[in-house]
Amino acid sequence: MSQFTHLDQEGNPNMVNVGEKAVTRRMARARSVVVLGDEIMDQLEHEELHTKKGPVFQTAILAGIMASKKTGELIPLCHPLSLDNCDVEIHVNEAREVIIDCTARVTAKTGVEMEALTGATVAALTVYDMCKAFSHDILIKETKLMEKQGGKRDFKRQE
Repeated sequence: MSQFTHLDQEGNPNMVNVGEKAVTRRMARARSVVVLGDEIMDQLEHEELHTKKGPVFQTAILAGIMASKKTGELIPLCHPLSLDNCDVEIHVNEAREVIIDCTARVTAKTGVEMEALTGATVAALTVYDMCKAFSHDILIKETKLMEKQGGKRDFKRQE
């Protein structure tokens, strides 16, 4: 039976000791889905939304990358990582939902799932923040890990 890795034998929070783990190449991709509604989506031009604050998707991409780099400062038991790469991509699907994919890569003793999840989430929050002047009827529908490679086991969610 699996145990929570962030609890010691007395049930207190602790940081996982990665000292004996091997350094490997690791990748994680997370996705957030934002539903903006027709009022906002009708303003989409050339795959971008523009507000008084600036280009929504471009700003969200920068916010996602910045957040990924600060994950160790935001999540209490997360190891601080020096990312090899972080890529945030945003597109609109057929259902007119904003799809945000954040892919983080590192060569380290621990994975980058939290960095990818943080990047996707903060990018989604940035889209919300930049569009709320038009409408508060915005839904951050989901954030989930789509895939990871490296470490003990790989994972890939069916899209």
